[in-house]
Amino acid sequence: MAFDIRGRVVVITGGNAGIGQAAATTLSRAGARVVITSRDPEKGEAARRQIETPGGAPVACVHLDLASFDSIRACAATLLERYSSLDILINNAGLILSARSETREGFETTLGVNHVGHFLLTELLLERIRASAPSRIVVVSSAAHRRAITGLDFSDLQSERHYRPFIVYARSKLANLYHARELARRLAESGVTVNAVHPGTVATRFALDGDTQGWLQQFYRFFSPFLLTPERGARPLIHAAASPELTGKTGLYLVRCRPVSPSRAGRNDAAARRLWELSEKWVAEGRP
Repeated sequence: MAFDIRGRVVVITGGNAGIGQAAATTLSRAGARVVITSRDPEKGEAARRQIETPGGAPVACVHLDLASFDSIRACAATLLERYSSLDILINNAGLILSARSETREGFETTLGVNHVGHFLLTELLLERIRASAPSRIVVVSSAAHRRAITGLDFSDLQSERHYRPFIVYARSKLANLYHARELARRLAESGVTVNAVHPGTVATRFALDGDTQGWLQQFYRFFSPFLLTPERGARPLIHAAASPELTGKTGLYLVRCRPVSPSRAGRNDAAARRLWELSEKWVAEGRP
């Protein structure tokens, strides 16, 4: 993978573990000024030390809890204060939960972290990203979005009536895809490209650090030996962030570094616009 990313500022949410850390390591060694975010400051600092190499570009870690608007706003303020340019934003952090819970503002946590938190962070950083053009936003979606066959249930977006972990996760990944498609449309001709990626099914600590229990936890434990390594899973993120092949290309859904068509529900741009309008309302009012 040939690219030149020297000196560019790259922000990776959830860059303290898994494919986020693997992508941060590769991009840092290529000369990027990498900033990782972490919900746990100790784990974030440990990852920062692992990623940073002697003589290489400095790596920074900023605290970010995507389940808290206060934390998201504080993270954005720190980034805007420290960096005069923000060249690449990779919205990577995500989770799946066995049981329904809520974020500090009352959003169902899977949707709140995977979509709403990233929506707010992106909005807060967008002016600086636009000023840094040509720049890129990478949204980590998933082939799991295809499990949301009927699309989003706009009558129960917070999963208050029905909570099924895989379906709720699939819908959050569909929401990620909608976010990328609608943002790409709104940023057309701005010099900012927005693309969604499926990293593959990767053997990381995803779903194994207390977020899941019972059969769901055992499912991920059983299949972990057969999954992709974090390094391989990070390749689509790196490609979307830095490949010259994608210069000027936007609104794509990338699988194995190639554009493919999302599911039928994933191509519903009216639903994407509806979710965008709701998301704007949610972040403005601070509640679902």
